[in-house]
Amino acid sequence: MTEPNKLPPSDLSRDVPSHQPAAGGIAARARASAAPQYLSALNPEQREAVETLDGPVLVLAGAGTGKTRVLTSRIAHILSTGRARPHEILSVTFTNKAAREMKHRLGQMLGQAVEGMPWLGTFHSIGGRILRYHAELVQLKSNFTVLDVDDQIRLLKQLLQAENIDDKRWPARMLAGLIDGWKNRGLTPSQVPAGEAAVFGNGKGGKLYASYQERLKILNAADFGDLLLENIRLFREHPDVLRQYQQRFKYILVDEYQDTNVAQYLWLRLLAQAPSSFTSPRSSRGEADAHSASGEGLISSSSHEDAPHPTPLPASGEREKVQSIPVIAAPKNICCVGDDDQSIYGWRGAEVDNILRFEHDFPGAKVIRLERNYRSTGHILAAASHLIAYNEGRLGKTLRTEDEDGEKVTVTGAWDSEEEARGIGEEIEQLQRAGQKLNEIAILVRASFQMREFEDRFVTLGLPYRVIGGPRFYERAEIRDALAYLRVINSPADDLAFERIVNVPKRGLGDATVQMLHDVARRRRIPLTEAARAVIETDELKPKARGSLRDVMTNFDRWRAQRDIVPHTQLAEIVLDESGYTEMWQKDRSADAAGRLDNLKELVRSMEEFENLQGFLEHISLVMDREGGADDDAVSLMTLHSAKGLEFDNVFLPGWEEGLFPSQRTLDEQGRAGLEEERRLAHVGITRARKRAMLYFATNRRIHGSWTTTIPSRFLDELPTANVEITESKGGSGWGGAGGYGASRFDNVESFGSTYTTPGWQRAQANRARSGGKGFDETGARYDSGSRGSFSRKATVIEGELIAKSTGTNSEFSLGDRVFHQKFGYGNVARVDGNKLTIAFEKAGEKKVVDSFVTKA
Repeated sequence: MTEPNKLPPSDLSRDVPSHQPAAGGIAARARASAAPQYLSALNPEQREAVETLDGPVLVLAGAGTGKTRVLTSRIAHILSTGRARPHEILSVTFTNKAAREMKHRLGQMLGQAVEGMPWLGTFHSIGGRILRYHAELVQLKSNFTVLDVDDQIRLLKQLLQAENIDDKRWPARMLAGLIDGWKNRGLTPSQVPAGEAAVFGNGKGGKLYASYQERLKILNAADFGDLLLENIRLFREHPDVLRQYQQRFKYILVDEYQDTNVAQYLWLRLLAQAPSSFTSPRSSRGEADAHSASGEGLISSSSHEDAPHPTPLPASGEREKVQSIPVIAAPKNICCVGDDDQSIYGWRGAEVDNILRFEHDFPGAKVIRLERNYRSTGHILAAASHLIAYNEGRLGKTLRTEDEDGEKVTVTGAWDSEEEARGIGEEIEQLQRAGQKLNEIAILVRASFQMREFEDRFVTLGLPYRVIGGPRFYERAEIRDALAYLRVINSPADDLAFERIVNVPKRGLGDATVQMLHDVARRRRIPLTEAARAVIETDELKPKARGSLRDVMTNFDRWRAQRDIVPHTQLAEIVLDESGYTEMWQKDRSADAAGRLDNLKELVRSMEEFENLQGFLEHISLVMDREGGADDDAVSLMTLHSAKGLEFDNVFLPGWEEGLFPSQRTLDEQGRAGLEEERRLAHVGITRARKRAMLYFATNRRIHGSWTTTIPSRFLDELPTANVEITESKGGSGWGGAGGYGASRFDNVESFGSTYTTPGWQRAQANRARSGGKGFDETGARYDSGSRGSFSRKATVIEGELIAKSTGTNSEFSLGDRVFHQKFGYGNVARVDGNKLTIAFEKAGEKKVVDSFVTKA
């Protein structure tokens, strides 16, 4: 045998064929076993989205398709392959909860590597971080305060007063909404279209916006909109700063891209460009040209062949023209994950066009569709996909599952909203008796006013429930007061915080004193704390007030000196004690004083997980998640907008009626675009369900105190008949037992041996005893509960559509009868309409109830 190194020259000169490991061979099996664990759990589409690292990528991730797994696995893959270091990755999300979940998952995948990812967070938290590094370039200091909505309103009220504008005719909250909308569109005061600026305060809207921004700078403060708007201004006016971040971020990842507004879009577009040379832009407003769709604030660019498409997004309005045009290089490695079918936040500035034109903005972008759903059953996905296909403004995808078809989506009609609530209450009780956890049950409403019916019903049934989106811990008065003290310590120029607590507890510094401080501050263009120092050196205040104000300033000086010496948790306790705030609540004899003291203790405890006071205050400003009650077993009640990102085994969707869903106001204001967003909202609602999705409509609904006859939503006719089942309401027991809307759970004689003790069960037992073990048919005649099979009359069904009907049942009660209701107490019958009674209750006022819910007193 010839040795390898002694082969003839002719053999050595031949080309060596390329080699790939043979399928199933030793090399292939060894390579598969060495693949990272995070890749092995991905399906082919998910894996493609993770491993496609070069150039722009759009991942269209449908509901329940594992987009969070894709995002975290992609970051892990970038780090594992050495393509970038942790601090070279920018990953932005919309909520703090999503950011925490990503950090947690990355920590599980990579260990401590996540600790080195300072640029993983929300748009506002990252924007605030950049702004603090370069605050002086936008006329701020690095310790600037981030104002919440309450502080914005107070500041705007001051400006309205200074301009002698009637704040009842022109509310500060309305102006705050206008300013927030302008900032979401990337508009500075000079860029607001004249027509829009004139709609507030008799044409003074633009001037007030400018005064507001000027005042923010004096106070060393910014609002949420500024965290991105000032970033955009910083990047435009200081291209060297922009270039620094463009060079730093080798990879950009964006979650929920369909929910971005114009300002977020501009911010990302600037960072997503490869480093290049910019001239200082000088902008002027004007109509968009014929080749540029309209929209606000985007820097126009040259039509460089390799550049992202320079035209702005197609939204109505104006866009500024920028005289100095940057030379843009090829787009960087940006990956946006989103779902155009779940863009439901247009009312707060989100632009679905951002995701629809991704390939236009980034030519050559790769689009990867994630269509395999891991959440819902086949019938639910088929119904949702068929419904959303009616939208024209979408990129298109069809959700599928390898799971079973499951139960069909049900559609149920009810006579009115009260019966709708009763029927859903009955269904929930049945699910509970079948072993379902209440935490796996949700009711998703289109409008918050729908909740009252369900809350009343749940109280009657004794069903525990939670309203998602209720008051937050940090919005309570005592917490806001404590935070105001800490904010003034952190930033002495925070006028709004200082004004809130300068006389809390009461120190004899009333409105006249505060007004004097405001006058001095405005005249000298200084913060209130500096005005206070000036005033206490004069005789303008009475001796007592001057002494109190001097003590306040002395206290703040002392606390500020202690900030760098004692832990911030201890400082908070010192401030609350020495200010007299804790003592004020200790002396308070009201019923809620003890709870307020407990809340203050909880506030101090919540500070322990933060390194310093500024970090804690930054967290409070940005955190928007609901607090508490998550571990209790309870039905979740929320609006459809609040439900995005959540999932439950059983989802009830009431109120599918024209005018309510789709919302008439949305249709009137936005036309077809509004209808498509409403349809996306319906799609989101259905896809929240894992096992059961139950849709309801009522023929009559009380809206703003008046009964209105409604027709079923057009969305019901857009559902596929093969995946939908029509059912009858179970809430009609007060309308005639089995005859009206199907079998009542109380009709089975043996069932009364149960020990079930909800108020509804007890009422049914009492009603049955009153009627001698019998019920009533639709004509009012009695029937035996054991003879259900003898009935021939059923609820009317025409061409598969349930028609809710009234009842002819006569009530045993008469006008003037004295009655008792378990919730509303004693009252007298004022009107009788069949078996519906209008009762004037002694304490609850006039209510309309079904007669089976009351007894003769």
